[in-house]
Amino acid sequence: MKISISDIKQLRNQTNAPVMECKKALEESSGDSKKAKNLLKKWGLVRAKKKADRETKEGRIFSYLHHSAKIGAMVEIECETDFVSRNQEFEKLGNEIAMQIASMKPKNVKALLSQEYIRDPKLRVADLVKQAIAKLGENIVVKRFERLEIGE
Repeated sequence: MKISISDIKQLRNQTNAPVMECKKALEESSGDSKKAKNLLKKWGLVRAKKKADRETKEGRIFSYLHHSAKIGAMVEIECETDFVSRNQEFEKLGNEIAMQIASMKPKNVKALLSQEYIRDPKLRVADLVKQAIAKLGENIVVKRFERLEIGE
């Protein structure tokens, strides 16, 4: 089956996956974009496992302050390169995890990663990190965090 460039472009815009992987996924799914997305997700998770041992020397610190200004959180998230640390997807991940920490009071990083993601209970926070690894192509590690609440 011949896959059109516009189909590849549409799938790439929806997933941020590399162009050739979008083409391959569409070919293997006979042009079905839903099946292609599932394939890309599966391949991305496999790719994330392969990157888990790679060293993370860059990253950023993200913060979240609740609108009441009585709860706040800071989180250090590491990646492999400065380029990725400035990426919009990485920034979105950091902001979401900081909000998760403020909302759900995890005790440590392991507990944080095992929590249900507050915006989508079908996902764990670890799944969110794996999705970012698949999209950005680098290892990403939640290193440490701190949560503050008035009166605690």
